[in-house]
Amino acid sequence: MNTKLKLPSWMQWGREANNAPTSESKAYTGGSMFTLHAQMRAAWSSGDYATLAKVGYMRNPIVNRCVRMIAEGAASAELLLYQGGQEFDDHPVLKTLRRPNSRQSGKVFMETLFGHLLVSGNAYVEMIALDGSPRELHALRPDRVKVLADQGGWPRGYEYSTGGKIARHMVDDQGNSPVLHLSLFHPLDDQYGFPPLQAALMALDVHNAASQWNKSLLDNSARPSGALIYSAKDGNNLSEDQFDRLKRELEEGYTGSQRAGRPLLLEGGLDWKAMGYSPRDMDFMQAKNGAARDIALAFGIPPMLLGIPGDNTYSNYREANRAFWRQTVLPMLGRSLDAMSHWFSGHLGEDIRLHFDMDKIEGLSIERDGLWKRVNTATFLDDDEKREAVGYSSNRT
Repeated sequence: MNTKLKLPSWMQWGREANNAPTSESKAYTGGSMFTLHAQMRAAWSSGDYATLAKVGYMRNPIVNRCVRMIAEGAASAELLLYQGGQEFDDHPVLKTLRRPNSRQSGKVFMETLFGHLLVSGNAYVEMIALDGSPRELHALRPDRVKVLADQGGWPRGYEYSTGGKIARHMVDDQGNSPVLHLSLFHPLDDQYGFPPLQAALMALDVHNAASQWNKSLLDNSARPSGALIYSAKDGNNLSEDQFDRLKRELEEGYTGSQRAGRPLLLEGGLDWKAMGYSPRDMDFMQAKNGAARDIALAFGIPPMLLGIPGDNTYSNYREANRAFWRQTVLPMLGRSLDAMSHWFSGHLGEDIRLHFDMDKIEGLSIERDGLWKRVNTATFLDDDEKREAVGYSSNRT
């Protein structure tokens, strides 16, 4: 006999995509009916700034913590300024960096700058100068800035768009620009930098999908999907009214975290068959931790510092923290300060150099203690030579 079958919604979606009708008539030859789950291709996130910011920093705890650790660590460093081999504590550039604008302190400004650099691969600073001396600094959102290049590919200016308005900042004849562009190395782009998170984009999607799996599992009574099998002795199928009633009762009575564990009541001829793999079968937690380690690796943070299990590269937390500062924070901070030194020097017409105070970095205190101990026990050095060896001026006249 011919029976009109009403397909479930997930099968209807697939048929609509192929421009096929949502129902069809087939000859029914057996006494049972069951549904099969359709396989779909993996969907990966794009690598644009908005996606990296929303899907990465704003939704993923590993990415959020990685960016904050690096940005906050780099912003906490005490800045030094040298000119002509002499250190200055009261230079106009230092004053501007300590209070860049009326809304931000120096550390908040630097944290914002490094945050943009890590998420986007690019960071921009606009200078407001008075009589050639910097007075204010503002961090510009990377997604609002466009590099204006000439025919040779060299940057000739920057275009900043916000609120429907466009402001252009051009490079002058001396090569100085009111906008500083910091970027991370990009092998395929001459103007824009490559964000670390884009290299771990698949790991990010896996980690987010694992968290979503947990949430969906709880919302679905903490059980995997399955199928109701109807095996009627007389060989008939469910009527459309019976099908709709059964579907409605399942949705209203057995889905949601508040209904977890509720026994399923089945009428004659109905049987429940679980479908899909359990978290144990999918090696769920190991896959999630593996994705977290890939994200941490892209940012250069030892997984031990993030509480990710399964990584014993460093013997203790102190060694991991020292590696984090030496291999991740200080290289990024150093190259950024070098770019800022060159930028400020061009505007001031004098050669200055910005650096950080190694003595005030708590993460490297163990190195400093070791240096002082070695110098103090060196009997072949006098007091003035020991002072010079650890970075202090001698008392010689």
